[in-house]
Amino acid sequence: MPLAYFSAESRSLQERTEDSAHFWERNVESSTSIYTGLRGEQVAAAIATEGFTMVSREHAGTKMGLLRQRCTRHVLLALIFLEAAGVLALMFYALYWEVGNLVDLPDKRIGFYNFCLWNETGGKLQCLQYKHLQAMGISLLGMVLATVCVYVPLVFSIFYPIFFIYVKCTEKREGWKVILIILTTHIIMLIIGLGTFLFETSQWIHPSDFTGGFRALLGTQALLLLLILTVTMYLRWAKHAHP
Repeated sequence: MPLAYFSAESRSLQERTEDSAHFWERNVESSTSIYTGLRGEQVAAAIATEGFTMVSREHAGTKMGLLRQRCTRHVLLALIFLEAAGVLALMFYALYWEVGNLVDLPDKRIGFYNFCLWNETGGKLQCLQYKHLQAMGISLLGMVLATVCVYVPLVFSIFYPIFFIYVKCTEKREGWKVILIILTTHIIMLIIGLGTFLFETSQWIHPSDFTGGFRALLGTQALLLLLILTVTMYLRWAKHAHP
């Protein structure tokens, strides 16, 4: 009896041990499957969050790029209009307000329409006629050429705002290219006109004699160069933004 009893007890203990092992195996498998499922959900959620973050970043980058392009366009257009207004104001001052006089001193007044020198005998300014200028060696043809080359850009500069507004509204690159050609032609005409005038009158003008009209014309040429540069930059921007 004792041997049978101990054999039964041993089998019962072995069965209980096996049942406990199976129980723990099932628990471990269940826990592993739950952990794996949770891990998969976390990974999927992380992937979805990363994808959303990438899309948001791409959208923000596109929006910032468009905003930067728009700001660049507005800045360039504002500079173009301001420079065009400055060109018009300086030319109006030099050729209309100063009546084209590049030298306007108490004892000397020399410009595109006036050539007056101090008369010691009469004690006042004496304005010379074209026949007197020719006798002094000043070419009438040269003075006419200088006057035309300087005043033609003034007439066209009055229409600068209309040209710019029309081209801005139509958004045509060809229009900006035409404006660029006009501006280049005008600065060449100003250089020719002013150079011819100074060549013909240099004998009676010293560098210290120049007054506001001459400085305004120099400022006009500088602004025209700046305007040409700005229009060129705008054309490059338009080519890059709208290829």
